[in-house]
Amino acid sequence: MVVLDASVALSWCFEDESDSYSQAVLEHAVKTSFVVPSIWSLEVANGLLVAERRGRITRAASAQFVGLLSDLAITVEPEPSLRYEADLMDLARRHNLSAYDASYLRVSLKKGAALATKDARLANVALDEGVASWQPPADGNH
Repeated sequence: MVVLDASVALSWCFEDESDSYSQAVLEHAVKTSFVVPSIWSLEVANGLLVAERRGRITRAASAQFVGLLSDLAITVEPEPSLRYEADLMDLARRHNLSAYDASYLRVSLKKGAALATKDARLANVALDEGVASWQPPADGNH
């Protein structure tokens, strides 16, 4: 199981944002399941809408991409309780993160899962919290 940051998922949609790391995560998708915080769906939808408005992608391409994501094994963590939100805020305060970024870290901590992110700062904070950053297997077989 891998926590999938929206930064990685959205990079699959845009050639100029795709790199070997994000492609390795996508190739690994056939062998694993992803887990995401509840904010993930909104982040992905917003990223696609902004891209449409800027003319980077068509509405049809957005729909096709959403179809691709729907084919992946992605579990959305349910909305947390208010008490859990206090834990999220503490985590965000401790590392000066947005609540959105802290939500990915919180899911990684809860599930004991590696975090796949293109956000270097979030990856570093995750390491400080004992969360591994997902890396492609050393043998090159994703």
